[in-house]
This record gives sequence, C-alpha cells and structure tokens, in this order.
Amino acid sequence: MLQLILGSSSPFRAEILNKLCLPFIQLSPDIDESAVSGEQPEQLVKRLSEQKAYKIAESHPNALIIGSDQVAVLEGDVLGKPGDHVNAVKQLSAASGKTVTFLTGLALLNSQTGHMQSLVETFEVEFKILSASQITFYLHQEQPYQCAGSFKSEGFGISLFSKLKGNDPNSLIGLPLIRLISLLEAEGIDVLQPNQS
Repeated sequence: MLQLILGSSSPFRAEILNKLCLPFIQLSPDIDESAVSGEQPEQLVKRLSEQKAYKIAESHPNALIIGSDQVAVLEGDVLGKPGDHVNAVKQLSAASGKTVTFLTGLALLNSQTGHMQSLVETFEVEFKILSASQITFYLHQEQPYQCAGSFKSEGFGISLFSKLKGNDPNSLIGLPLIRLISLLEAEGIDVLQPNQS
C-alpha cells in the first residue's frame, strides 16, 4: 500500500480519518485559498481540495494524498471562520431560523500514477430561531472562532440546530468518510480487509 497522507493541518479531519484504522501521516499543504474571480463555492472547494493534494505530491511522489476543503453557504454568501466573538455573533444571528449548506471538497491523488479523484459533498444544517442571549451563551461555552459558520457540530453546537440533512455526518466536520472509502476502494484499498499496509 502506498503511504497515505492527509493534506490538512486540521486536527478534526485527522480525528475523523483515524476512524478508518489506516496508518497515515498529516502534512499541511500551505496553499493560497483565495477564491478566483467569479468562482462558485462548489468550484472553489473542489479546486482547493485538488490543489492541496497536488502540493503535497510535489514532495511525496509515491503516496495516496487526501485533500479536503470546506465552505459554509448562507443564502448564497460564503461564511468563513469568524475569527472573533463579534463576527461569530453576526454569523449566528444571520443563520438563526435558516438553512446553512456546507460544501466539502474531497480529493484523492495517487501521486505515483497521477490519478486524481475528486468530488463535492453537500450537507445542510437547519438552525433554530436563536435569541441574542442564546447565541452569546453558546459562544462563551465553545468559542468556535476558528470554525466556519461559528459552531462545532461535534460538540455543543448541536444545540443550535433543528435538523441535519446529509449522507454523512463526518462531512459536516470536514471529511466525508463514506465517499472517501469509495475513492480508496478505486485505488485498491478495502478498509474492511486486514493486512493491507
């Protein structure tokens, strides 16, 4: 089996990938993540996922490299990481009573053969109608200032939602495992078969 590399600095993605019981290393791809003029959110996450994998491939020519990128979209606008309390309040206030769509790009590159597989997984989150005091309480509890959309769904953020809609709850955290398993299978790796490493 080729070395498996997670091209991401996210501890959350690493934690998700650990569920597959496959040995991997984690490397940060360090690319420019700015959108290209006129680029739609779906195009952005797919392109960035692929670019992250290609960047790691420059120094790792015999590996299977996972790239992933995610954006949250509310009424056509991309919600980035809030960075601070004030911006997080704005994001959650805007999301109150509405649906936020998470688009997660996923790429798997075989740097030995150059074979690239990539896709975009969609996951929708319906928010409760939230009062200002509820938003403030939540933010003080979890401080999700480095999370797109200003919440951690794997933590106390679940209290903000009325409904989740998608094929894989891991997508919401940043790595769609069900789809990744299929991409790995196309590269000859069956996660349910032992002794492949």
